[in-house]
Amino acid sequence: MTEQGRPSGSATLPVDVDLMVEAGNWPEEASLLRLVEAAVGAAFAEIGAQGHSELSVVFSDDAHIRTLNAGWRGKDKPTNVLSFPAFAYAKAGPLPPMLGDIVLAAETVAREAALEDKPLDNHISHLVIHGLLHLLGHDHETDAEAEEMEAIERAALARLAIPDPYA
Repeated sequence: MTEQGRPSGSATLPVDVDLMVEAGNWPEEASLLRLVEAAVGAAFAEIGAQGHSELSVVFSDDAHIRTLNAGWRGKDKPTNVLSFPAFAYAKAGPLPPMLGDIVLAAETVAREAALEDKPLDNHISHLVIHGLLHLLGHDHETDAEAEEMEAIERAALARLAIPDPYA
């Protein structure tokens, strides 16, 4: 297990990123940090932000995310990404001191990328943006919410030259 306990140091991001590789077969930690910072930067460029915050991103495996999914959502199965907000956030309001945690599952993420014939890095970037938007008060429970959230994801991914994952 490796942990990047220091802030990312990126002066352009409105968050300090705390990255942890907990389990699973992931790219090297430095590559993951670059992907996360680029994805977070693209998402914030789309939605804007006031203030400064902290964000934790955990790269784990299906076994751990299955336990989290069962405990928090009552779904006893792995999923690709889960978000755990530290504080409630009102869209367009000032950032809380800590946004929360985003947790990704290695096997599910790799399987989805292979099934959808897309580069793993692109899928990781998409899921980080998706998880971050959940921490920022976005959801996809209704069609209108899903359309709004997906539009932000598409625009943020376009900033990274990543094709539309919903096409």
